[in-house]
Formats: sequence, structure tokens, C-alpha cells
Amino acid sequence: MKHLIFTTLLVSGLAGVMAPRAFAQQDTVAMDTVVKKKKAKYTLNIGGGNIITKTDSTEDVKKGRFVGGITFTRVDLGFSRLIDNGDFNLSPNNEFLDYKGGKTSTFSFDVLQFGYRFNSNFKVYVAGGFDWTLIRLRDNITIQKNQPTLTYINEPIDFSKNRFSSSYVHIPLNFEFRTKENNKGKRFYFVVGPEVSFLLNGKVKQISEERGKEKQYDSYHFQSVRYGGTVRFGYGGLGLFTKYYFNDMFTTPAQAGLRNMSFGVSFGLN
Repeated sequence: MKHLIFTTLLVSGLAGVMAPRAFAQQDTVAMDTVVKKKKAKYTLNIGGGNIITKTDSTEDVKKGRFVGGITFTRVDLGFSRLIDNGDFNLSPNNEFLDYKGGKTSTFSFDVLQFGYRFNSNFKVYVAGGFDWTLIRLRDNITIQKNQPTLTYINEPIDFSKNRFSSSYVHIPLNFEFRTKENNKGKRFYFVVGPEVSFLLNGKVKQISEERGKEKQYDSYHFQSVRYGGTVRFGYGGLGLFTKYYFNDMFTTPAQAGLRNMSFGVSFGLN
């Protein structure tokens, strides 16, 4: 995951240097570098939103226009919770997935977006990015790979870390509402919309004195296609988010009704 984030930042940086014209019509997000010429301002932003921006510094957008390109934004960092048939308590079939709430997390970000801004207050866009759910298991078990059902074995050792995770490519459709800029040049944002995700892989990562660090990869019966919705509310580039997935986490009958939700902080909303 660290290599993926580094690669994304590198691509964003190169695009910002080599392709200023390609992204000259994107929305303004932050003023890392600003050069004013008459009424226009040009913004280079890496790590908090769109890469190259050209807007009028004194007037809001009054006519609709297409927006999009490479971006590194809507970075979501927070906690994940499992919901077992509407209950936060796990049923007997799923007790082996008992997890440490403070260390069960989610992390996601977008790298592309394409859409249409109708006016200065409303935009619709499709984005693309990556999403991880990281479940920190309480028990000393190992989820088994290449099994017909979601199977585990008890281990006679004490894991200092026992993490069961999934990674997805996600494609959200977002409806963004925002207020006018205040005298500080910032706005309030409300973003809502559905998303569909496609499984990359499942992973078990364990650390113990006896075995050291171990990693195993498999689908682990995670849903190959996941769909849900996201709500964000924020001010400037910082906000809060919550996500809920409408289909089950796993394809196995014993885990029917087990779903996932997450909530936390969003960076780079605009």
C-alpha cells in the first residue's frame, strides 16, 4: 500500500510539471503556487486536490463546463465496523471475526475524476481510486486460503498483529454541493453519492515472535463486486465521511447478512 501511495504522488507530480494545459479547466482547490495575471489565477496543487487550475480570481463560475483529470484527493481515513444482520454484535457464525475496534480501520483515496460543473455551487462527477478495509482480529487464529468456505484454525502462539484485510478499486458517482467562498476563500461542502468497487485481493498479515512477519494473499471469499454509498460534509479541504455497503462482505452462506460501514475524516474535499 505504501508503494501505491508513493507511485500516485509521483504520477501527480509529473503530470503537474508536464501537462499544465491538459488540466487548465479544473476546479480551484488550494493555493500552493499562485501567479495572478489580471483577473485569472493559476494554481499548482499536489496532494490536496486537482493538479492544474485556471479560474477567475474575482468571479464564481456562472456557466457550466466539463472538469476532470488526474487528482489525489478525497483521502478518507477512519474506522470500520462490521454489522451482523443489523447488529454490531457478531453472531456465533462470525465470532471468529471478533476485532479490535480502535485498530480496525479504513483508508481510501481518488486518483481520477471526470464530471460536469453546472455552476459555482453544484458539480456531478465520476471518480476512481483505491479502498482498503483493515480488520484487526482479537483471537490467535489464521484465516485459511483456498478453502470452499471462510475457514480458520486456532494457533498456539500469540500474535502481536493479526490483520485480515481487503483492497478494492472503487468508482464513486458524486453529487457535490458547495456554498460561496467566504472572506477567507473557503467554502462548506456536502457530497453524496453511490459507489461500486471491484476486489483486488484479500490479505492476512501476522506478526509473532515465533514466526516473525507473515503475509498470505487470497480472495478469502470477499465480494468480487461491492456497492454502497458515501456522505461527506466539510469546510475547506477538511471534512467528515461515512460509508455503508449494501451487499454482504463475503459470498459464503454462513456470513450472510454481515456487512461493513466506516466513518472518519476526509482530506482534500475540494
